[in-house]
Amino acid sequence: MATTRRADMFTADGRPSDDDPRENGPTLGDERTTLVEALRSARLTLELKCSGLDAEAMARRSVEPSTMSLLGLVRHLAEVERASFRGTMAGQDAPRLFCSDTDRDGDFDGAVPDPQVVAEAWEAWRAEVDFAERFVAEAPSLDITADDPLNQHGSGGGAMSLREMLVGMIWEYGRHMGHVDLLRERIDGRVGQ
Repeated sequence: MATTRRADMFTADGRPSDDDPRENGPTLGDERTTLVEALRSARLTLELKCSGLDAEAMARRSVEPSTMSLLGLVRHLAEVERASFRGTMAGQDAPRLFCSDTDRDGDFDGAVPDPQVVAEAWEAWRAEVDFAERFVAEAPSLDITADDPLNQHGSGGGAMSLREMLVGMIWEYGRHMGHVDLLRERIDGRVGQ
C-alpha cells in the first residue's frame, strides 16, 4: 500500500486533518477510479483507527460473548482480501491464513495480545492489499469475471465481475468500520472525524 505518511485522524474539532491521506483523492474519476479510491480510503481508515495501539489494546475484545477485536478485524479483512482477489478473481490456490475447517473463527479466536501476532496480522493484511491493488490495476476491465459457485462473495452462486467484487469489498470494509469505531472508542475514548 502506498502510504508514506501517517495522519492523526483524531482531531479536536472533528474535521479532517490537513495531512489525512484519505482526503484530496480523485473526486470526478471514472468508475474504476471511483471504486478504487473508495476502497483505498476504507483500507486507510482501518490503519488510522488502529494507529498508536499496542498488542494488548489491539487484541482487546468488545463485549461478551463477542470475540471481536481490532486485531481480529485486521486478520479477518486479510482473509477476505485473500479469498476475494487471490482465490476468486485470480483463481489462485490461496489457503486460509488464520481460519480452518476446524476453527472457522480463527481470525478472531487467534487474535491474542502478542506483538508478533499483531505484526504478522498487519504483514498478511498488507500483502493481500498489495496483491489486490496490483490485480485491479492490471485488470483489462471491470467486466472480467470469476466463478463464485459457493456464493462466498455475494454472487448468488455463479459468475462475479471485478466490479461486483470491488463493491463487495467496499461494503465489507464499511460494515466493519462501524465495529472499528466502537472498539477504538472503548479502548481509549478516541473518535475520528
